[in-house]
Amino acid sequence: MTKRVFIATHGCQMNVYDSARMAELLTPLGFVRAETPENADLVILNTCHIREKAAEKVFSELGKIRALKLRRAQQSNGNMLVAVAGCVAQAEGEEIRRRAPFVDLVFGPQTYQRLPEMVMQALQAGNAGVVDTSFPEKLKFDDLPPTRLGQGVTAFLTVQEGCDKFCTFCVVPYTRGTEYSRPVAQILDEASQLVAAGAREITLLGQNVNAYHGAGPDGEPCGLGQLIEALAVLPGLDRIRYTTSHPRDVDDSLIAAHRDVPQLMPFLHLPVQSGSDHVLAAMNRRHSADDYRRVVDRLRAARPDLALSTDLIVGFPGESETDFRATLALVDEISFAQAFSFKYSPRPGTPAATAPGQLPDRVKSERLAELQTLLARQQRRFNRGCIGRRLPVLLEKPGRHPGQLVGRSPYLQSVHLDADAGRIGEIVAATISGAGQNSLSGSLAA
Repeated sequence: MTKRVFIATHGCQMNVYDSARMAELLTPLGFVRAETPENADLVILNTCHIREKAAEKVFSELGKIRALKLRRAQQSNGNMLVAVAGCVAQAEGEEIRRRAPFVDLVFGPQTYQRLPEMVMQALQAGNAGVVDTSFPEKLKFDDLPPTRLGQGVTAFLTVQEGCDKFCTFCVVPYTRGTEYSRPVAQILDEASQLVAAGAREITLLGQNVNAYHGAGPDGEPCGLGQLIEALAVLPGLDRIRYTTSHPRDVDDSLIAAHRDVPQLMPFLHLPVQSGSDHVLAAMNRRHSADDYRRVVDRLRAARPDLALSTDLIVGFPGESETDFRATLALVDEISFAQAFSFKYSPRPGTPAATAPGQLPDRVKSERLAELQTLLARQQRRFNRGCIGRRLPVLLEKPGRHPGQLVGRSPYLQSVHLDADAGRIGEIVAATISGAGQNSLSGSLAA
């Protein structure tokens, strides 16, 4: 009997990957993906703990799901199972069941390989529910079956999880655990399956992806640069990306991959967080602003057409006006094609949450507005610099207008152009004729 599962995915690309794997795991139980939660037999909230008040937002969403579950029961359409997965589940655990007893399953990102078993347990447990936020000794990737579902023209592939950096603002080490890297053979096998299913571009994922050190064919640790070189040999894999990286882990082999591997796109997300050495030390980032500059210089020397994006936090505890001006100076010097910038917000359980020097929200808002004005100007300048260029564009999906397709440039910009839908999946030469804040427009090159 066919059953329906609705998975709401919040947060990073790793959660997108995890949600796809959850759907695969449920297929043998007869589940197919539902587009909305209203008629689903199982609703999964795959959550993220990075943003402010993440747990409260989950409980707010659960309130809406509870109404659907009650309506389903009243209409005699059977039971609706409700699950909370991901990093909020890992952080909150039994507290979710205490505040929302109608939730049937709570499981963290390291245990979802047991999802079919947990679903069967929940069906038998009734109101008792199932909670698993453990960090199993046996790694989840060893229990995950081979991927069966194609993700489309582009695909995500998790190669590394967890983080050992312990930045003072971040919950990742507590919700995802310590660093673990999958073996090279396992990654190559999954990548081959994704390419066979139609993927032409794969983004390698990890909380600290360039700390990758998985076992190579000889059993010795292999770095991300070496992994990229191994993946580039796969027939049909035309584009490789990776995210998210740390400046301390940009090594010689990775820089060489940017120089030597044409499949590796000339676009790198390299978070800096602040331009102030004082703030970087308080964040426990383990690099200085000049360290970051030197890494960028080496990368641009290896790949002159490289474009950068970054993450930035303003209003970190103890950040002075001088510290903030140092961030603006670094941003002005580096010039980013894209960026994600945020006001600092405390994460319960992290050292920075109780650090002295917490700044008023007004100050954080003013600084964020000034920083984002500068970042937006840089992004517009970079996009306008593409006008008149001929760029290879991977066509991904139909656009909003008849006859229009949307693809991605090497720099991850959306590109809108007119082309036949049968060309989805092709990499075409496009002449760029227009640029907005977040996208480009163009036409097929003659």
